Amino acid sequence: MLLFFNYSLYLYLNSYPKKTHLFLSPKHLFTILKPTHFYFSSNSLDSSPNFKNSVLGFSEQSMASQSIHEFTVKDARGNDVELSKYKGKVLLLVNVASQCGLTNSNYTELAQLYEKYKDQGLEILAFPCNQFGGQEPGTNEEIVNFVCTRFKAEYPIFDKVDVNGPNAAPIYKYLKSSKSGQEGEDIEWNFAKFLVDKDGNVVERYAPTTTPFTFENDIKKLLGIS
Repeated sequence: MLLFFNYSLYLYLNSYPKKTHLFLSPKHLFTILKPTHFYFSSNSLDSSPNFKNSVLGFSEQSMASQSIHEFTVKDARGNDVELSKYKGKVLLLVNVASQCGLTNSNYTELAQLYEKYKDQGLEILAFPCNQFGGQEPGTNEEIVNFVCTRFKAEYPIFDKVDVNGPNAAPIYKYLKSSKSGQEGEDIEWNFAKFLVDKDGNVVERYAPTTTPFTFENDIKKLLGIS
């Protein structure tokens, strides 16, 4: 258990092995703790949301959420989109890029999958990201125009986000904490994919090099298609 006091004193009680750790700064705890280990005293000044978010780099929303449907994201025009609108849908979330070696194969198959299963309840949510080789440098408008014109994408393209690091979008912090990849929680590259069931639970994560049609049967299973 971690206790925060008002005078910048941080006490960590570790049940196994039984040790007590005293720190002057919460940043010193990072070597032994993960965000899920933190408890914030309700009567401490340091229990404010802003403090927790800035220190841990892990938002209140992503820590508390039990379903992807609890999140609100921005679309490409900056409008709020509550993911609760997708209740009852099977979701495939992908961090996308326009100038990647994986762009053509992934965007082509994503468009084909969506066309094939959209009427059965599949939704694809694409989140542009420029963190991998600077391969998504365009504006939201340029990205949407590229995807819709070249690949005839009919699924929604959302606001550009970070998927790793302290500024990672809350939705991606939640996705990564739900399913780790081959190299840990962090997204490895463009076109990592998360499959979410109708109840908003993350059921599978696929590597960037895994093309969409490779796991078509997983999608069909969640859709209830034999």
